[in-house]
Amino acid sequence: MRSVNNQTMGEAPPTETTVNNYIAGQICPPASKGYLPIINPSTSLQIGQVALSSPQDVNTAVSAAQAAFPSWSSLTVKARAAYMLKFHALVRENAQQLAQLIVLENGKNITEALADVAKGNETVEYACSLPQLMQGKIDRVSGQVTCQDRRDALGVVASIVPFNFPFMVPFWTLPIALVTGNCIVLKPSEKVPLTMYKVIELFEKAGFPKGVINMVNGTKDCVQALIDHPNVKAVTFVGSSPVAKIVSDRCHSLNKRCTALGGAKNHLIALPDCDVEGTAQDVVVSYAGCAGQRCMAASVLLIVGDKEGAVQKALLDKVIEKAASIKAGTAAGQMGPVIDSQSMTKILSYVEQSEKDGAKILLDGRVWMKEMEGNKGNFIGPTVILHSSKTDKAMCEEIFGPVLSVYNVSTWQEAIEIENSNPFGNAAAVY
Repeated sequence: MRSVNNQTMGEAPPTETTVNNYIAGQICPPASKGYLPIINPSTSLQIGQVALSSPQDVNTAVSAAQAAFPSWSSLTVKARAAYMLKFHALVRENAQQLAQLIVLENGKNITEALADVAKGNETVEYACSLPQLMQGKIDRVSGQVTCQDRRDALGVVASIVPFNFPFMVPFWTLPIALVTGNCIVLKPSEKVPLTMYKVIELFEKAGFPKGVINMVNGTKDCVQALIDHPNVKAVTFVGSSPVAKIVSDRCHSLNKRCTALGGAKNHLIALPDCDVEGTAQDVVVSYAGCAGQRCMAASVLLIVGDKEGAVQKALLDKVIEKAASIKAGTAAGQMGPVIDSQSMTKILSYVEQSEKDGAKILLDGRVWMKEMEGNKGNFIGPTVILHSSKTDKAMCEEIFGPVLSVYNVSTWQEAIEIENSNPFGNAAAVY
């Protein structure tokens, strides 16, 4: 398998990389011979191309996984974990290069990219412990009746993953599914396929048998073909809530096991006795980290007022001060771009709508667009909006960008009521 070139962070590789499918241990061009461009969000320049797969490619990949399943699932859990342990070591050895690929195709800063790899590899470590963790049990419930509890592999598992964590999110599924005896067909985001292309190379180096892990690239047609394929027994999906609902409904209609994770709207509540410095630091790191493109990002800050309003003002001033000090870029401590121009347009629409609704823009990330006029990257700076209505769109909908909505409340009970009326359930915190 051809290795992905090493390159300087945020810059294009020496030659553009073509990301093909990986099926039964072979690099395979798509049957359609069609490709999509891979774009560096920091520059908007093309850095490669990725295969646009058809249902034919999906069928080939699923057939390869199905063929590999009997021998792979017949191994002991310990034997399968041994492969994963080799892979774990290879990830550690190649963490810097993996992080550089994440910076290149996703736009995270280098610290965030290294954390992306480290968190994913933690799940690999967990999977290496499965020989102990998934032991079954036998109960003799009466003289002639014995009950056995065991875990059997399902077969082919499809993993469909988003752009925002190119390494970590796929590894919520891959290591556990593989060590428990299943075979995988992975569909990475077409926006960030380079990281997983390198990962496939590491799986190969770790000695995984052909067909145990396969990768197909593409868009909606590829995803639908994976979900509908009769030999795909389980599907894991991470993406937006509307699409997660579609995936879940379709899988359940086909009687398939499914984990479909969607979006969020996370609320932070600051009480009058909060530590202003520590709270402000946490809030800014949460909402501006990874350019706000994560389902656990802070999105709404509810500040409970004291009699004089001093805490509300002090906290808001400190949040703005810290957020305004962030610089654009992909070095440690900087904030990278959002993934593409469509995301930029969506984020800007929420800011503009908030202005029309009477909200105050206390920190305007659109300034970055003027300051970086010669740069064609998708950069929008940290933004803080003070709302006068708790029903503003930016207060209620997932923005998926570096935008913090702030709303002042009189009591902690009012803050809890706003949080509990939120239909999303990812995260909340009280300071």
